[in-house]
Amino acid sequence: MSGWRFGDPNGRRKWFSHAEPFAGLPGFQLAYETWGTLNAEASNAVLVLHALTGDSHVAGGVEPGHPTPGWWDSLVGKGKPLDAFFVVAPNVLGGCQGSTGPWQYPGFPGITIRDQVAAEVHLADYLGIGQWAAVLGGSMGGMRAVEWAVSAPERVNSLLLLATTAQASAEQIALASAQLHAIKADPLEGLGVARRIAHISYRSEQELQARFGREKQEDGRFEVESYLDHHAAKLTRRFDPASYVTLTDAMNSHDVGRGRGGVRAALARISARTIVAGVDSDRLYPLAQQRELAAGIPGSDGLRVISSPYGHDAFLIESEQVGALVTELVPVRSGTR
Repeated sequence: MSGWRFGDPNGRRKWFSHAEPFAGLPGFQLAYETWGTLNAEASNAVLVLHALTGDSHVAGGVEPGHPTPGWWDSLVGKGKPLDAFFVVAPNVLGGCQGSTGPWQYPGFPGITIRDQVAAEVHLADYLGIGQWAAVLGGSMGGMRAVEWAVSAPERVNSLLLLATTAQASAEQIALASAQLHAIKADPLEGLGVARRIAHISYRSEQELQARFGREKQEDGRFEVESYLDHHAAKLTRRFDPASYVTLTDAMNSHDVGRGRGGVRAALARISARTIVAGVDSDRLYPLAQQRELAAGIPGSDGLRVISSPYGHDAFLIESEQVGALVTELVPVRSGTR
């Protein structure tokens, strides 16, 4: 099974360890990466939260310990939107890139998005960060970002929610269920099948049609099949099937209104200045879900729309549009170190 393992190069990773029982675990560790310098007031920290198969490696190239380049490299680094800030990116609890997850031992308990955020609160305490200048996330990272703003509103000054939702929908759960069945039937082959199913939903019909149509390769296979095979093979080389199941179950259980009087009442607790954005071609997290977030969060000024043919993945691809939203949310001058 793939993913980071003890004995592999650490890369840029640092670790935080929590030694007390937590969410059915005897303790946990979070791998995380940082960029920039925390100022004396600890007021320039930005939390960046990754999606399902992401990790802490937000920025930087392929190097020992990091088999893939930074997934939001356009945001972090010299002259980029978050250049002047202290950026923190944890690998989510339950992940497979250094944080505690089912790759470490059998019988890993079911965890929720809420549990994952509670673990990240302990990390923030360890780093001495009482309030984040901003919390940013898309997709599953957006689920964690909205949970941060609801469960600890006093600790989130501003918030960027991209291509995400307040609660998983029936269709999202159904698509995930097919992926989970494939993995449980055969962990390694099933992970490849799960990635194929997921990747179809990550891109738009118009993009797949424009790129591949009905074209075939010399071996007679459709080019779009080869494309899906490529992405399946990439994921099986770097991700753990058990972590995929754990994180997908957490996403399926996501409901920011659970135990809080419903979604509307939960969103009303958010005090952060908020930008909510969706993608016009996203068929997995449609604009109606972001519209609900924007309407329910007091500090939001309405829904922003990222125009793109790339579907859900546009929040990772459309760097200029996303960068402009980040700069609007946290102007460079506010993060001067």
